[in-house]
Amino acid sequence: MSATKAPELVTHSAPAARQHRVAETISRFRPAVIALLILLIFGGTTIKNSSFDGLSNIQAILSISAVYLLLSVGETMVIVTRNVDLSVGSTLGLSAFAVGEIYNHDPHMTMVVILLAGIGIGAFCGAIIGLITTVARVPSLVVTLAALYIIRGLDNIVGSGVQIEPSVIPHSLVSLGYSTVIGIPWLFVLVVVVALAAGFWMRSFPAGRELYAIGSDPEAAVLAGIPVARRVFTVFVISGALAGLGGVIFLAQQATVDSTAGTGYELVIVTAVVVGGVAIFGGSGSVIGAVLGALLLQVINQALVAAQISAFWDSAIAGAMLLAAISFDRLISFRASRALVATEGVSYVE
Repeated sequence: MSATKAPELVTHSAPAARQHRVAETISRFRPAVIALLILLIFGGTTIKNSSFDGLSNIQAILSISAVYLLLSVGETMVIVTRNVDLSVGSTLGLSAFAVGEIYNHDPHMTMVVILLAGIGIGAFCGAIIGLITTVARVPSLVVTLAALYIIRGLDNIVGSGVQIEPSVIPHSLVSLGYSTVIGIPWLFVLVVVVALAAGFWMRSFPAGRELYAIGSDPEAAVLAGIPVARRVFTVFVISGALAGLGGVIFLAQQATVDSTAGTGYELVIVTAVVVGGVAIFGGSGSVIGAVLGALLLQVINQALVAAQISAFWDSAIAGAMLLAAISFDRLISFRASRALVATEGVSYVE
């Protein structure tokens, strides 16, 4: 009796699958690559300018980065759901100016009230954006772009010709801008704690993991019973609240504010998040990668200043990095689709 020969699995997808695995591996280690790049840029700049690695300069970089890192946390949550928030810079400016006005009228206002006021203003702006996006079903790109101009216009109307002077800002708030913990700026420590908490929530709690499902396929998420509208509304509120808190931090650092505060921040934040590995089309990425992306952009900015290179290169480099990051993400997506199609096309030979 002859044994029956088992069917032989034949696939022509080996090259595609191998290329996909390589791209996927690079993507997985992207935060580590960004961290290494930060160290290389820092080391290279120190060689050119020996004072760049001074403790005071490192503290300044970390302190300046705090606001950008904080906004990147909220933006990450929004972009993961296949949306975008272009209003964060305007919201930050409105919050900073409003808190300054509170101090202008009552210099003895408690810190708790100030923090709640800043967060509340941002959360309110985020809630309006979230409602229009989820209830009226208007694309978030359109809603937040409109909000950017509306909130900035409100800033200009309310703050026209008005500037909050340092003399009205109490020392208790200003001290937050330069206080340190074992040599590390207190604000930077605060933002890192917020980022770690947000990252843990997105990876470990059902509501956080659902954000990735929404970004991967909103229609499938609805069929799976995920409350898509509620989750999207929530991330816009969180993004707005963090932008409002960023306004308080901005005021603590600058000790002064006018109607132009936060101008242009939104594009820097989106660039940082995408460079950090959050797919612009949603469904993947991490908070840690995003904050590292924000820190990388700030290190580049300060390195250009230390190397006495024109500040115009900062925008050019940021734009090039954004284009490269999006192109890389699209390449990974293409490789994944190609590998999946090739796998589905496996044939059997007797």
